[in-house]
This record gives sequence, structure tokens and C-alpha cells, in this order.
Amino acid sequence: MQSNIAIIDYKAGNLRSVQKALEECGASARITSDAEDIIAADGVVFPGQGACDASMQSIRERGLFDVIRRSIDSGKPFLGVCLGLQLLLESSEEGDEPCLAILKGSTKRLPPEKTEQTGLKIPHMGWNSVSLSVRHPVFDGIPQQSYFYFVHSYYADPEDKDIVAGVTNYGIDFCSAVAWNNVAAVQFHPEKSGAVGLRIYRNFLSLVHASKEVA
Repeated sequence: MQSNIAIIDYKAGNLRSVQKALEECGASARITSDAEDIIAADGVVFPGQGACDASMQSIRERGLFDVIRRSIDSGKPFLGVCLGLQLLLESSEEGDEPCLAILKGSTKRLPPEKTEQTGLKIPHMGWNSVSLSVRHPVFDGIPQQSYFYFVHSYYADPEDKDIVAGVTNYGIDFCSAVAWNNVAAVQFHPEKSGAVGLRIYRNFLSLVHASKEVA
């Protein structure tokens, strides 16, 4: 039985590739900004690429701020991807708009003084490894130091370090995955990361199936 997955559309890009990856894994995935669709979905994916301020303005204009919070509060599986991780925090050095404040902490810029002096360029673009530190169903079967595809200049810095599920080094060690209650979120792009990235989405769908059975 297919799970109904809502992919939140707030005009932040990269949605179709996420949809295709979920469909390849067997889900019925719909790109939507409709509140009823999102609330009724079995699971929610919150992807995105772009700037913090424009994205938060779009979220508010589309009436999605409370919808996202309600989806998380409902206990259904929720997966953030790239900007969809950063916006879960309270604020971002990228702009002035308050973020969703689901998680305490802020999004910070990768420090040029730690990267450029070692020949690393910003944005961090390409393959890099993730050291997993927290057990969570979304990361089941993912080998330590697996490589995923990154495109970003900012990173999430949660106040509670116990929710940091993965760490990556790019001049500094930064949080590349979090796990908190029914929320998992990653800085990298699973849909651009080959078989190991699809495993993330398959694991998410397995979590959705299990959640439906319990309900």
C-alpha cells in the first residue's frame, strides 16, 4: 500500500527531483502548498534551495508557517532536506527573517577563514562524507562515512547537541543531520546522492508505513 507524501512547495526549488526519488522508492508523492493536502498526508518532506529571507517570506505568504508546525506536532514522520533543515531553527546569519523555531539554535555561514586557507571554496559543493552519531530509523543501514552530495554556504547549529545525528567536515566539523522526535533533517541532498541517498528516502517511507500501522 502506497504512502501519501506531501512535498511542501514554497518556491524554493529542487522539488521535482525529490518527488522523482520518492516515487522511485514506491511513494505517492505530491508537490503542494495546500494546507489540507499537507495535514492529510501520511508523511511530509520539506526540501529547499535558496535564501532564508525569501523562503520564510514565501512560507508566511502561503500560510504554511502554522501548517508546518502542525504537521510536526501531529507526530507524523517529517523529513527536512538542505534549506529544509536550516529553516527549522530560530534564525539564520543569511538574513533577518525569523525562521520556524521548531528547533532551538541558528544557521551559520561556513567560515571563510577555516575553508579558503585550506583551498576549500564556498559554497561547499560536491561529495562529502557523513559521520553518523545518533540512531534513527531514517539512517538505518547507512554505512559510516557514506558520501552524500552537498550544495550550501550555511549550516545548521542546533543548541541541543544531542539531536545532531550526523557531522561532516569542511574546514570545520558541522552538523549535517539532525534527529528529534518525529523529525529528521539533513543538509545534503539524498535525491542527488545515488543509491545511498535513495536508502534515506526508503527508510523514511518505512517509517511512514510503521507510523500508519501504529495509528
